[in-house]
Amino acid sequence: MKLVLATHNAHKVEELRRILGPRLDGIELVAYDGPEPVEDGDTFEANALIKARAAFLHTGMAAIADDSGISVDALGGAPGIHSARYAGSRDDGDNLRLLLERMTGVDDRAAQFTCAAAFVDAVSEHVEVGVWPGSVLREPSGTHGFGYDPIFQPDGIATSSAELTADEKNAISHRARAFSKLFDYIRSR
Repeated sequence: MKLVLATHNAHKVEELRRILGPRLDGIELVAYDGPEPVEDGDTFEANALIKARAAFLHTGMAAIADDSGISVDALGGAPGIHSARYAGSRDDGDNLRLLLERMTGVDDRAAQFTCAAAFVDAVSEHVEVGVWPGSVLREPSGTHGFGYDPIFQPDGIATSSAELTADEKNAISHRARAFSKLFDYIRSR
């Protein structure tokens, strides 16, 4: 079975291959080279489906996609679905700095990473969601990962997610949770 992975984000491709590892047995992930659709949904689930549908329509092959981000309780859930472009660009450093700036003086640091993973083929559409609860640190720490990892401390862990090894992160992250459930669905069809 071939699945188109609907992303141009090299970090996500590499991370997903590591997360899925043995679950990919017999499934080939194919790179997506088509146009990026306009992500105008108002939820992670809607945006993941938009991307998976676009990849399916462009290639004619079953497609998977995700939409993910960090939601901070004290900011009313922001940046949420706007995480990748929070500072008006796609620059991780700018996004991280803006989030820390907006959290200045805020004691409630509760946050969560959310990932919606979508599957689309000629017969069905399906979405699974994974949530990784934690809190926003007061300053960046660690050099692994990408995006908001240096300022996100997962619940029950004494470090930022950027201080975890790739294997440690991939065992417990929001993306691991969502795609594990999605691949259970795909395999059950």
